[in-house]
Amino acid sequence: MLRDVPLSFHVPKTSLLSMPTAPPERPATPKDAATVLLLRDAAEGVEVFLQRRVAGMAFAGGMTVFPGGGVDERDADASLSWVGPPAARWAEWFSCSESLARALVCAAVRETFEESGVLLAGTRAGVVTDTTPYAGARAALVSRELSLAGFLAEAGLTLRADLLRPWANWVTPEQEPRRYDARFFAAALPAGQRADGATTEAESSGWRRPADAIEDAAAGHSMLMPPTWYSLTELDRCASVAEVLATRRQVPKVTPRLVVDGERVRVEVDL
Repeated sequence: MLRDVPLSFHVPKTSLLSMPTAPPERPATPKDAATVLLLRDAAEGVEVFLQRRVAGMAFAGGMTVFPGGGVDERDADASLSWVGPPAARWAEWFSCSESLARALVCAAVRETFEESGVLLAGTRAGVVTDTTPYAGARAALVSRELSLAGFLAEAGLTLRADLLRPWANWVTPEQEPRRYDARFFAAALPAGQRADGATTEAESSGWRRPADAIEDAAAGHSMLMPPTWYSLTELDRCASVAEVLATRRQVPKVTPRLVVDGERVRVEVDL
């Protein structure tokens, strides 16, 4: 972890809506989720794919985020064809069961495809370069008419877990009525593919330099949750996607705290 990154973030109370600043007696149980830092190399350095969520969303409405979402129970399907680190290895990285680890990797691949159109799959010999033939399957995944395992089997594709790297594990503060235990992954945009951001959950999408995204948030032009801000700060220290993917990381579980600070709420984290 980087030692010079601020470990507290001031968040206006208005952006937290009516969230109480004191933890409830019985905090909501976090739902398992997967988030992907989708990366590419550009002339001025690393760029990451970001989406501004629709303002009316029940969770993180209006926030600028990485693609991701909750785990579907079908994501744990062990029949799915898989290349790369086995579920047992991911379980070690994320300190969870093998079944959950498998589900998290599958959710990362599924959510990335649903929200950005980028498919981290292929054959044992190569990665998909054109996702156009799978547009119908993408829509069926979004509507939950089709599972990821079912889609890949029908298409004759294999999930490429070797394209992903473990990045972080953040849990929503206890004050939130909707909470997620989100595991963050990093992945490079596969050659030939493009991220389109064609999802009803986002009002806008695009590639940004991490420093520019942070600057926008600091100027009040966008809103970032602490995990997004912190991850962007880390990415900004890397000169290339290869450097990001080569970084050896520990993945502790981090749960931010909300502390009232005058007219604002300070989000504190221990890293």
